[in-house]
Amino acid sequence: MTAEDSAVLPARDRTVRPPGPLVIEIEGVTKVYEMGSETIHALRGVSLKIRRNEYLAIMGPSGSGKSTMMNMLGCLDTPTQGKYEFNGKDVASMDDDELATIRNKEIGFVFQTFNLLPRSTSLSNVELPLIYAGRPAGERRDKARRALENVGLGNRMDHRPNELSGGQRQRVAIARALVNDPSIILADEPTGNLDSKTGEEIMALMEDLYAQGNTIIVVTHEPDIAEHARRIVRLRDGLIESDGPTEVR
Repeated sequence: MTAEDSAVLPARDRTVRPPGPLVIEIEGVTKVYEMGSETIHALRGVSLKIRRNEYLAIMGPSGSGKSTMMNMLGCLDTPTQGKYEFNGKDVASMDDDELATIRNKEIGFVFQTFNLLPRSTSLSNVELPLIYAGRPAGERRDKARRALENVGLGNRMDHRPNELSGGQRQRVAIARALVNDPSIILADEPTGNLDSKTGEEIMALMEDLYAQGNTIIVVTHEPDIAEHARRIVRLRDGLIESDGPTEVR
């Protein structure tokens, strides 16, 4: 690794911010899917607490339940049994409109495949959650500009996704996740479609966002990505195998 590469690795600074109020509480959660004649137990009585100011990685091999856990945390799916509270509210008691509001305003999603609108500019892509939230046009534009500047893309606002590199596309996706000032940023394999150097740059950006006060949850199967977090939850066969602070190497 060159000196230039190492300059984008602030994760070596292992500052841990003090935990804040409870934002997510999962207790005894199970998730069962019926696949034809087969019953899949994706989660088997999982309990987990996540507080504001945390930088958490959820990891595990294929079939461990981490994708189901991500969908649960993101209010994209509901438990078969057990309790899930988000900011003190029971998710099971929410109707579709309330769940949509949570997903739009409280959770900033970052996907492996970026999920950008191909014919829209960076600025328009970042504005999208604000349109759904009913914000006025002037406010949307100002907030979207600030979000893009915050991820280092102030000079790429009018570019469409096919005019951007993979790393720049992911930065647009992160700006979109940030624009509503969510309670958590939920990133699913955020470096999965990037080369290693660009992936490190994205994780350095995540580090900056954590330092600025964001609560971050990264779902990954890659140990080197998980090690950027301050806490790692390991899943195996639908159960939490371990949960503890990241080891410093």
